[in-house]
Formats: sequence, structure tokens, C-alpha cells
Amino acid sequence: MSTLQIDAVLSQIRAMQSQIRGVGGQAHDAPQAIAGMRPDAAAASDFSNVFKQGLDRVNQAQQSANSLATQFEQGVPGIELPQVMLEMQKASVSFRALTEVRNKFVSAYQEIMNMPI
Repeated sequence: MSTLQIDAVLSQIRAMQSQIRGVGGQAHDAPQAIAGMRPDAAAASDFSNVFKQGLDRVNQAQQSANSLATQFEQGVPGIELPQVMLEMQKASVSFRALTEVRNKFVSAYQEIMNMPI
């Protein structure tokens, strides 16, 4: 992977982090929710929107990589093997990252459910 491609991936990661930090700015509502107060509905919808956008991006990356691979197999001019391999790896990395995020959410949920009251 070239330096330019790595920089592009890093800029995407930073953009996602800034979106999450924008949602994280409303995280101060969580202690109030635990204390029995009603959680802010906007914070919940922001989180769900960010999460859905992440899922959509992973799905789009996988569909794009599969489409490119199909075009390469059909012999479409201008589609080269390194390009296909790069897109497949991007989709794979995105999916693995999504899987890790899901595992962290499940782990946090299980930890919360096992807390004594």
C-alpha cells in the first residue's frame, strides 16, 4: 500500500473519529440516565446515525470491491489486479473493524447485564 493510500485511510479514520467526538460531546447525559433521569433522545439518535453510517460504509466498500472483482473477471478494460486486490483488502479491513466494534458492544452489554443491582 502506498503512502498516499495510507494517508487516505487515515483521513477517513480521523473523519469518523471527529463524528464520534461530536456525539461524544453529549455523553455527559449518561450519568443522569443512570441516576434515573430520562436520557437525551437526540444523543441516542446521533449515536444510531453514526453507527448506521458506519455499517453503510462497510457495506458499500464490500459491494464496490465485489463489483470491481466481477469487472476484472469479465475482462473490462482499465481494471487491473492490484486495484482489485487493494479494494478487497480495504473491504476486509473495514469488516474486521466493524466486527471488533460489535464484539466490544456485546462485551459491554454483557458486563452491564452482569452487574449486581
